[in-house]
Amino acid sequence: MAGHVLVTGGAGYIGSHTCLALLEAGYRVTVVDNLSNSSAEAVERVAGLAPPGAAIELVVADLLDEEALARVLAGAPVEAVIHFAGLKAVGESVTEPLLYWHNNVGGSLALFRAMAGAGVHRLVFSSSATVYGSPEAVPVPETAPLGPTNPYGRTKLAVEEILRDLSASDPGLGVALLRYFNPAGAHPSGRIGEDPQGTPNNLTPFVMQVAVGRRPEISVYGDDYPTPDGTGVRDYVHVMDLAEGHVAALRRLEAGPGCLTLNLGTGRGYSVLEVIASASRACGRPLPYSVVGRRPGDVAEVVADPGLAAEVLGWRARRSLDEMCADHWRWQEANPEGYRG
Repeated sequence: MAGHVLVTGGAGYIGSHTCLALLEAGYRVTVVDNLSNSSAEAVERVAGLAPPGAAIELVVADLLDEEALARVLAGAPVEAVIHFAGLKAVGESVTEPLLYWHNNVGGSLALFRAMAGAGVHRLVFSSSATVYGSPEAVPVPETAPLGPTNPYGRTKLAVEEILRDLSASDPGLGVALLRYFNPAGAHPSGRIGEDPQGTPNNLTPFVMQVAVGRRPEISVYGDDYPTPDGTGVRDYVHVMDLAEGHVAALRRLEAGPGCLTLNLGTGRGYSVLEVIASASRACGRPLPYSVVGRRPGDVAEVVADPGLAAEVLGWRARRSLDEMCADHWRWQEANPEGYRG
């Protein structure tokens, strides 16, 4: 057994796939999740996909409940924490900023205090490329200027800054800040995948809900950007590549303390129309779309420079856009209403 990892938000999209990757790597996993935007069914399915004898437990608790966190950490020795838990809808963060600051930053502070009390000194934090705001140039390196343009992104950057301060104050602390770009896809089994509540905020789950008949058509927000086909270009990375990146970061922290800041992306951008074309191939029919006006704040192109993650972790994204769409469609076709279906 490689050790015991606490995964906050482990019943969510990226969290559940990372839990499976951890179990496959020999770790024991305890999930803490309040299930506000996730499902206990995801953890049950992860357990079903895991190797025989793998150990995963779900504790339903909120990060803002510091006493509950302390009890979990006291229950069995935990060597490391992977921190996914947080609200993540950009639009909602604009209308409900206090909710986002209270939950994302307040919950993180409670977690860090509980970790300190339990003597846990390794943390992998789920950050986001939103901390870069509107990049001045692409591909975007970790040294690019930081300027998130919404409260969600600002809460991610605030937690990064807290962790940098903690790392500077404690030479024994190991922290990895993972800024990932546009997660997509699902586990190839089709058993676990993305299950957003309400209208999806991201392109790929929206496209797949159109493919399965839950929505009439895809809205393309602008086709007059300075890109090859006029639509926005983003760096889509397979969720299983991301999951493996978290395991690689954990392994790196086991080798010694310090604070790492790393992009997780492919280094290759795909346009909205390219994603729709790939999804159409996956489901076997053309998907309907219409072009509407640009959304405020959207930029033409955001693509990662993933070179540092390759150098430091030995990690590279391996799966293609077509694999992302094929796996996502396998999940959506088998689970048209998500875990609630």
